[in-house]
Amino acid sequence: MSSFASLGLVPSILKVLDRLKFTVPTPIQEKAIPVAIAGNDVVGIAQTGTGKTLAFSLPMLQRLSQTKKKGLVMLPTRELAIQVDEALSQIGGSFGIRTAILIGGASMYHQHMQLKKNPHVIIGTPGRIMDHLEQKTLNLQEVGVLVLDEADRMLDMGFAPQLNKIMSHVPKDRQTMLFSATMPAEIMQIASKHMKLPVRVEVAQQGTVAERVEQEMFIVDKRHKDQLLDKLLEEYKGTVLVFSRTKYGAKKICRAIRHMGHTAAEIHSNLSLSQRKRSLAGFKSGDFRVLVATDIAARGIDVTNIEVVVNYDLPENAEDYVHRVGRTGRAGKQGRAISFITPDQRFKLRAIERLVRMPLPVSPLPVLPAARAVTSSDYIARDTRISHNHRRTTFQHTRSPKRKPFGQKPRQRTGGHSAGRKPRVHL
Repeated sequence: MSSFASLGLVPSILKVLDRLKFTVPTPIQEKAIPVAIAGNDVVGIAQTGTGKTLAFSLPMLQRLSQTKKKGLVMLPTRELAIQVDEALSQIGGSFGIRTAILIGGASMYHQHMQLKKNPHVIIGTPGRIMDHLEQKTLNLQEVGVLVLDEADRMLDMGFAPQLNKIMSHVPKDRQTMLFSATMPAEIMQIASKHMKLPVRVEVAQQGTVAERVEQEMFIVDKRHKDQLLDKLLEEYKGTVLVFSRTKYGAKKICRAIRHMGHTAAEIHSNLSLSQRKRSLAGFKSGDFRVLVATDIAARGIDVTNIEVVVNYDLPENAEDYVHRVGRTGRAGKQGRAISFITPDQRFKLRAIERLVRMPLPVSPLPVLPAARAVTSSDYIARDTRISHNHRRTTFQHTRSPKRKPFGQKPRQRTGGHSAGRKPRVHL
């Protein structure tokens, strides 16, 4: 077994790793760190949960200390940016590394103050980085190391124009590292355009799921999904991450889980940054046993010991299935992923099987509990009725005339008519 000391890291970084109890590098760290320390551009492919953050953070921090340049890390989601910022602060904080995190939903003023402190590493999402470039509060001319983490997800989210603009502000004389669990053709086009003879480091083929994650599928009618989820939450007693296809679905599922008697929180784009932070922090601390999330969190949640990932809704893309499942069984631990498939979605199951290159077991439905008195669909119906009644009541209230006190004669309208002329009567 290799150690971090054999990868070419300087003693100051090794000392911090030893204090943090990082002793044995993961396969992606073992292969990528020496290549990156040598100054090469790197394209790294490894499944989620294998330690890609350290694989680019350690060589970046070492190179920055030697060249006196700055680092720029771009990521697709706020949660992932916060996670990388925490990792960099944990490692580099002891020898004075300052970071600035630029993400949407946070104060531009506070971010501007962070940038004024001349940070060594800038971490952010493409949209907010572009905001600072347009307002001229950010200068990238001193960047010596550029990292694109989960670049395929950034393209899926439509960030390609921003990525190209941002990279035009970064000096061409730089080191570029690109890491992801999947590597579609569009990413390789970015690599060939913006990278210098990159070394490809691959510890697993694209679409590979961690070995110790057990995958299970259920063919279930849409109206019985809540009952199946209820059954699973009774069977598995640990922390559970539930994925919904839409943010409205996440809200509905979260309500249903609470009605089942479990503590639950939701995380999706309709929530503010502070609300999303509270949900994630509560899930990490154990205040919430269940977290219901959309794909915004598929690559931004780094929580250890998640017992089960439940795909309440299958993702739109088969690649996202790999990232969702990668939230459990992290760092070599055992995990379980369970997916609900409606009878008309069998074609999606075939697409996932082609990506992961293995048949996935479809289990027979267990005996489901009786439907709860109030289900998630009832919540939506109730909310719709309340909303409709509220609109109707408001409309009637705004159109109805004001009532006069009892016994008071109504006021005669005399304005608008000339003296001695009868008012016009409309029949």
